[in-house]
Amino acid sequence: MPEDNLVLVEGLRKWFPKHTSLLDRFLGMEREYVHAVDGVSFAIRRGEVFGLVGESGSGKTTTGRAILGLTPPTEGRVIFDDVDLTALDKTSLRKMRRRMQVIFQDPMASLNPRMSLGEAIGYGLRIHFPQLSSDERRDRVTGMLDKVGLSPANYFYNRFPHQLSGGQRQRAVIARALVTQPELVLADEPIAMADVSVRALLLDLMNRLKREFNLTYLFITHDLATAKYICDRIGIMYLGKLVEVAPLRELYTYPLHPYTQALLAAVPIPDPHRRRTKPMPKGEIPNPIHPPAGCRFHPRCPLAQDICSAEEPPLVELRPGHTVACHFAEQFLP
Repeated sequence: MPEDNLVLVEGLRKWFPKHTSLLDRFLGMEREYVHAVDGVSFAIRRGEVFGLVGESGSGKTTTGRAILGLTPPTEGRVIFDDVDLTALDKTSLRKMRRRMQVIFQDPMASLNPRMSLGEAIGYGLRIHFPQLSSDERRDRVTGMLDKVGLSPANYFYNRFPHQLSGGQRQRAVIARALVTQPELVLADEPIAMADVSVRALLLDLMNRLKREFNLTYLFITHDLATAKYICDRIGIMYLGKLVEVAPLRELYTYPLHPYTQALLAAVPIPDPHRRRTKPMPKGEIPNPIHPPAGCRFHPRCPLAQDICSAEEPPLVELRPGHTVACHFAEQFLP
């Protein structure tokens, strides 16, 4: 594994078995699976923000959870700092969890309403740093509260989630993730539940903390406008597959996959005289239990031809650091 890579994902798959009735099992009906993540490979470099972008149902969150071992993968490998996480037992994986933390989408759902912020943020310290005294834990928690902008820290230490605003709760979730001094942080739609007025403030906070603690982010979002604000590289996911991976500026300047082009075209532009010139994808995202043959985007793609439904395009590098899975991507090269 190259020294600058912190995470290497190889052939990651996660299939969820579909619930079947007793009659179906009695009749010997073949078990069906939801192909949530279906053969994803990419690397995350140390100190970068790697974004996973796609529609709801594309497999972004499942990919992130599988990388951290919160959802055991069906197949594939996840290598974190030269350690194969998929080969670890539960005890060894739990020890690695201190180095990998999560910022969840809904802070109200991820915070225990019966625990004060001090207890909730300090809980990880009790697990991963049992040698710390109660005073030392409190000092670390209050210090992190100050760093995320919840001041005075002693006041917020005893507050409960329902006593905070949405932005304050999200800051508390960020503090809880960083108090164990992780190296990798999975940020799953971290600003989606926040008011529009505070979203930019939260992104600025995450950027500042990244520099201060030398963090690596896996940033999951459906919004390319948000990804543009914080990400260094972006991977575009569609129906469990990566269809394009490129550095941020490269992706915005030369989007090579029709799905990426559609996502960029959907980003609002504050100009009433601008009109979309590219056709938008038709229909809905297909059923992940029975994904389309060939290219999974072909039923909605305005450029689809016969080969698209018969042969799955491989993810190939067409420009330095820019890979794409499309039979006709070369026509978009500059």
